[in-house]
Amino acid sequence: MINCSWLSWRQLTLILSLFAVQPVLADHLGDAVKETIKSNRSAAKSQAKIDGLSDQTRQMLEEYRLLIKETETLHVYNKQLKTLLISQHREEQSLERQLQEIEVTQREIVPLMLNMLDSIKAFITLDVPFLAAERQQRLTRLQEMMGRADVTQSEKFRRILEAYQIENEYGRTIEAYRADIEINGVSYTVDFLRLGRLSLYYQTLDGKKTAVWSQNKKGWQSLSDRYNRTVANGLKIARKQIAPDLLKLPVPMPEVKQ
Repeated sequence: MINCSWLSWRQLTLILSLFAVQPVLADHLGDAVKETIKSNRSAAKSQAKIDGLSDQTRQMLEEYRLLIKETETLHVYNKQLKTLLISQHREEQSLERQLQEIEVTQREIVPLMLNMLDSIKAFITLDVPFLAAERQQRLTRLQEMMGRADVTQSEKFRRILEAYQIENEYGRTIEAYRADIEINGVSYTVDFLRLGRLSLYYQTLDGKKTAVWSQNKKGWQSLSDRYNRTVANGLKIARKQIAPDLLKLPVPMPEVKQ
């Protein structure tokens, strides 16, 4: 209860008016608070939306940069593939030319190898008859090899060249070997001495009979006993049983054709 004894009428009127205005101010204040809260909520939603759009934009930017990098990598890779394809095409053309050349070479190499074998055969027939059985067996194996499908052309050619090399080596080496020989219808085991392709001698195992091959007469010519020791020393030199020394032996002269 307000004590009005000491208040003037004007003061009382003012107090009463305040009490009357207070509910109206309260209503306006509540509305303002509500609007502020609503505005804050709307601002928060907008900010959240902005933050979301910012993250999405940043993610899209990262994806864009990644795609740009991948595009550059693919461009370099495609350029390298193009260069590789050009190189492979050139290699393919080169291989095709080589295959054609191989076909031509194979057609030409077979007659060449057959001619080479014929030359070896003729050479053995006309040559001094040393290691006759061994050389003939080698020639026979080569001739049989030419008809085999399981041996490549390159291997055939290699073996024929090897036979040529062996024949070539005979011309610059000396050799002693033991083999059988038929003399006047009787078979003997003798020691042969080959001096390159220059001359061929044989001596019986007892050292009492020595002969030299005459290419002109296609036969053996007996030598005097004074050559027995010399041929025996030649056999030892060829077998590396004694040191090399000068050998004084008769050498048949080749026949001069008119």
